[in-house]
Amino acid sequence: MGRRVTGPARDPGLQPERTRLAWRRTTLTCTVVAVLAARQAAQDTAAAVVLSVAAWLGFLAVAHRRIGAMAGARPSAMPMGGAIAAAACVLALAAFAVAIVV
Repeated sequence: MGRRVTGPARDPGLQPERTRLAWRRTTLTCTVVAVLAARQAAQDTAAAVVLSVAAWLGFLAVAHRRIGAMAGARPSAMPMGGAIAAAACVLALAAFAVAIVV
């Protein structure tokens, strides 16, 4: 009655591979957006170009760390700091896009 029942070890299957591929697609999309934003901002100010590149490099660093973390057999959950940094970089690029258009 007090015996603990344990199931078989969880097989992650292809989920880590799908997540790795999703991070790569997202990084490619972020790169295209950053290049287009930097190209458009280059006509206005150099500071906007520097900020766009900085946001892109921040996202690239977070994505690279996450892709590397997904290489293990049992990848750990994404740390809260990494998720916040990725969201901040995406929001920064969106804010730069709005600033360029307006």
